[in-house]
Amino acid sequence: MKRHGTRGPRGTLLALTALTAVGGLLLTGCGANDSNSDGTSHAADRSGRDSGFPAPPGPAPAPDGSQENGEQRGDTDSREFAPAPDHLSTFALDVDTASYGYARRVIRDGRLPDPSTVRPEEFVNSFRQDYERPGGDGFTVTVDGARTDAADWSLVRVGLATRAAERSGERPPAALTFVIDISGSMAEPGRLDLAQESLSVMTDRLRDDDSVAIVTFSDEAETVLPMTRLDGNRGEIHAAIDSLEPMQSTNLGAGVETGYATAVEGLRDGATNRVVLVSDALANTGDTDPDTILERIAAERREHGITLFGVGVGSDYGDALMERLADKGDGHTVYVSGPEDAREVFCEQLPRNIELTARDAKAQVAFDPGTVAEFRLVGYDNRSVADEDFRNDRVDGGEVGPGHTVTALYAVRTEPGAEGHLATATVRWLDPDTRAPHEESGDLEARSLDDSVWSAGHGLRIASTAAYFADALRSPDHRYGSLPGAPSLGELSERAYELASRTEDEEVRRLAEAISAANRLD
Repeated sequence: MKRHGTRGPRGTLLALTALTAVGGLLLTGCGANDSNSDGTSHAADRSGRDSGFPAPPGPAPAPDGSQENGEQRGDTDSREFAPAPDHLSTFALDVDTASYGYARRVIRDGRLPDPSTVRPEEFVNSFRQDYERPGGDGFTVTVDGARTDAADWSLVRVGLATRAAERSGERPPAALTFVIDISGSMAEPGRLDLAQESLSVMTDRLRDDDSVAIVTFSDEAETVLPMTRLDGNRGEIHAAIDSLEPMQSTNLGAGVETGYATAVEGLRDGATNRVVLVSDALANTGDTDPDTILERIAAERREHGITLFGVGVGSDYGDALMERLADKGDGHTVYVSGPEDAREVFCEQLPRNIELTARDAKAQVAFDPGTVAEFRLVGYDNRSVADEDFRNDRVDGGEVGPGHTVTALYAVRTEPGAEGHLATATVRWLDPDTRAPHEESGDLEARSLDDSVWSAGHGLRIASTAAYFADALRSPDHRYGSLPGAPSLGELSERAYELASRTEDEEVRRLAEAISAANRLD
């Protein structure tokens, strides 16, 4: 895997954008030693010309560091926000994986997923990448790519990585409020019983200075256990978990409201305060209006910094609502389909990645108009950000913790015989404590593109395979996707099995099995 032009966490950053009209708008940069109005610096590449085309700085943060007016992400490709010819792509980071987990569950049950539930970025981000990691908080940026089977088209990968997760004793304490769906639908095997077993094991793995609260909801919501330190109280917590039984309807609105109220009551300074929602997200009684529920989450997030971790369960699952809840709550979603998934989520991911290393993180990729004819971001449809808001820290981004990697894939058509600079990727984030802004960037040259996606490094091949699979599932016939160079599902299955054999990666083997099963269902 190639890494290109990564700069230090506090080092040189991208130049400001100037838009000039010369037979149409072109994107240009500034000198090497200038500085941006927000205090971050930028640099030129070794050729002396500016290495990227980032958006101009937006409004400064409010004096109190608030993110009001931050719910401005769109549901369309970010290219629609900038004047043509557009060579910028801007989006909020996303580490959700629920779409891929749910698709695998549906395929295993003998049917294809609804295309509306397939989000390619969540397929891609379900696989850990071996990007270089920073020594401290913040990100590294890796940019690479390879040619596809379609003439002049390549897949370009932008990889972002945070520092490795700390050992349990080195992270801040956690205050976790579990909001657990005990409606009648949760009686299905693999729902409430799975959550209880996983929570019980997780309770034994949390530290003595961590705290846990439990809220349940069916037709009404109830605080079963107020915020309780684990030190000396594990038996009480286990008893509360064991007492959970499925009841009646799903009043998700009441569960969310009571859960956040309980989290506020048990708020701990210096701790990571998080609500963990475990549900099939099939709201059918009480307040079922998503916007009202979402506004409650947004208000508590802004005022108290409480983030949401959504855990989806069940063969019937309200994917869209759970994703919107997590987005509004500055968190992310996963889907649990069985005991193995549950152990990974509750016993490994959640305890290990409790803290945040970056708030309101956004990425912007600037493609060089001299070498790139057109591009398409794969996925991130509802995470798009206006290009001019890249440095507007009032606009909401994504929350990322230690141990995470974020991957974005682009289909890029290069100009015939293109040489030189191809793209610059920049990530901007706020320090989770001080809200000070920071940036990091990386470059890609046209000569660095590998000859073929299928002979590139295994990380790029895995990401490409996952993206092609998601794209096919979203297509009308489910056999071929719309991405340039897309293989049939049958060919993709063979590629995936070959990759699984080479890497001896169990997760890649499961991907190959899912592709093969989907191909048989088509």
